[in-house]
Amino acid sequence: MSSDIAISVRGLAKAYTIRQAAHSATTLSEEMTNQFRHLMRRDKNEIFWALKDVSFEVNKGQVVGIIGHNGAGKSTLLKILSRITEMTDGEVDLYGRVGSLLEVGTGFHQELTGRENIFLNGAILGMTRGEIRQHFDAIVDFAGVEKFIDTPVKRYSSGMYVRLAFAVAAHLRSEILIVDEVLAVGDIEFQKKCMDKMKDVSTDGRTILFVSHNMHSIHALCTRVLVLDQGSTAYIGSPAAAIERYTQSFKTRQVTATAERPESARRGSGEYRFVYVQPVKQHFEPAEPKRFAYRVERRRGSLGRFYLSAQLFNETGLELAQMDGRLVGRWNQDADAVGGELVIRTPWLKPGNYRLDTSICTASGIVDMFEGAAHFQVGSVLPYPHTASATATALGAVFGDFDWRPDARLTVQAAPYEETVQSGTSFVE
Repeated sequence: MSSDIAISVRGLAKAYTIRQAAHSATTLSEEMTNQFRHLMRRDKNEIFWALKDVSFEVNKGQVVGIIGHNGAGKSTLLKILSRITEMTDGEVDLYGRVGSLLEVGTGFHQELTGRENIFLNGAILGMTRGEIRQHFDAIVDFAGVEKFIDTPVKRYSSGMYVRLAFAVAAHLRSEILIVDEVLAVGDIEFQKKCMDKMKDVSTDGRTILFVSHNMHSIHALCTRVLVLDQGSTAYIGSPAAAIERYTQSFKTRQVTATAERPESARRGSGEYRFVYVQPVKQHFEPAEPKRFAYRVERRRGSLGRFYLSAQLFNETGLELAQMDGRLVGRWNQDADAVGGELVIRTPWLKPGNYRLDTSICTASGIVDMFEGAAHFQVGSVLPYPHTASATATALGAVFGDFDWRPDARLTVQAAPYEETVQSGTSFVE
């Protein structure tokens, strides 16, 4: 085994036995009936494979992202690597101490204070009290819980809990840091703080496994990305290729028709319905026009004429823009079906996840309100021709299409400063 390897996973598999739950008895007679039925039949147990034949290696100092749809096996994989869950088959070798930040509550004792949990986690990692004290102040300062450090953590809010848990995992000297999507619990400022810390951690030779649904974070932080699909390895390679592989899979999973969604879940009078609103691709660049194919079908009756509208939201729920067909003179006449394309050219969207709500309307009200009609991501390539530090793009919800244009007619050559100060002149009144 190469000395550069930090994590080696070979043929990893995890199976769970799913038993059919018996009907809960509420009376003595029901309980007796259940017992009799149990004796007369054989229980049928289903085997569910959360992971199947997963293999990969991670070198020391690498930051490896793990992405996949819900239920792909990401959290199960991290729990096995963290020694929380036993594997069913396969082999795992970890070369170094492992610090984990999985779901809220993992690794902390509820009855102990924040201070005591810091020392407990350090001891679990094999650190001496002197080593833990060396990092103690930095942990408390990063977490911002100094006022509550001697309070039992069961009284912490979820935000305080996550801040302290991440600070402990990042500052105590584990060679391998495993982080799940739990960072989404924190606010935007804390998430940025965590990302900056993980970048610092990766530069000093430690290894990071990072699960996230935020493709911007994956692209910005990771050097390699593992894509899991239904418990198996779908791809492992460069972040750009892995993200494209992952986002393309949405096309095969996206429910393009709304038949599975009950009519009661869609607000409006219902004469027409959106059948689908589908982005032409799942991953756009900030300045690239965002294009969506749509189809509307008549369910009953007639409207005379109607218009379409859409609202664009970022991942924090902030409504960024409204695209109302009336403003561009787009009215639709009664037809069995109406289809076309919605094109959003501006604003330039910052990297992240976005949602599009659409509606069919008449002058008298809403015909169909399709919330969450489409979802898409915007990549991390900036639309500007020059680079700058992160402070240049840290503020605001969107990017601006702008320029600073000097005008020679308004430019006046300034005289040297020393010539503007006359001898004996005082600037103090």
